[in-house]
Amino acid sequence: MNDLRELHRRVMDVSTSVVARVRPDQLDLRTPCSEWDLGQLLAHMIGQNHGFAAVADGETSDRSVWADRPVVEDPAKEYAASAERVVSAFAADDLYERQFWLPEIRGGVTLPAETGVSFHFIDYVVHSWDVARAIDVPVSFEDDVLAAALPIAEAVPDGANRTAPGAAFQPGLSVSTAETFDHIIALLGRSSAWTG
Repeated sequence: MNDLRELHRRVMDVSTSVVARVRPDQLDLRTPCSEWDLGQLLAHMIGQNHGFAAVADGETSDRSVWADRPVVEDPAKEYAASAERVVSAFAADDLYERQFWLPEIRGGVTLPAETGVSFHFIDYVVHSWDVARAIDVPVSFEDDVLAAALPIAEAVPDGANRTAPGAAFQPGLSVSTAETFDHIIALLGRSSAWTG
C-alpha cells in the first residue's frame, strides 16, 4: 500500500469545505446514513477525527477519545478543528512505525498505522458524500483519490456487521455505472440516487 497521507489530507480538505456549507438549522436533516440525522453524522465524524488523532498520538486504552462530539453552535468551525487535528497527527514522520488501537472494530483490535489511515480515508470519502447529499450540494474527488479509495472499499467486509445498530456502512448495493465514485459508495451501501 502506498502512503495515503497526502490523498487523505486532500479528502479532509474536501470534507471540511463541504461541512463549511452546513447551517445550524440543517442539523436535523436526513442523511444516507439511515440511523443518523446530519447533526448525529457530524458528531460521529468529529468524534472519529479526534479518536484517530488520539491513537495516532499513542492512545491505547481510553475509549472516551472515540466519543461522538455533538455540534453545539458552529458546525464548520468544530469540524475544521477536528479535521486539522487528525491531519496533523497523521503527518508524524514515524507514523507508520506505530500501531493504531481501534476499539470499535471487531470488539477492539490493534493494527498497523498504515491500515488505520486507510480506514479513516475511506470513511471520509463516503461521509463527505453523505453530508453533501444531506444538504444537496455537489462533492467530488480527484481521480487519484478515487483510484486509491476503490480497492479499500472493495476490501471492506460486507456481512451482518453492516446491519448492526450504528453501523457506518450498510450492505453493499449492485451498481451498473462505470463511474468510480458511484461504485465506491454502492460497495458501502449507498445509492447515488439517494435524496433526502
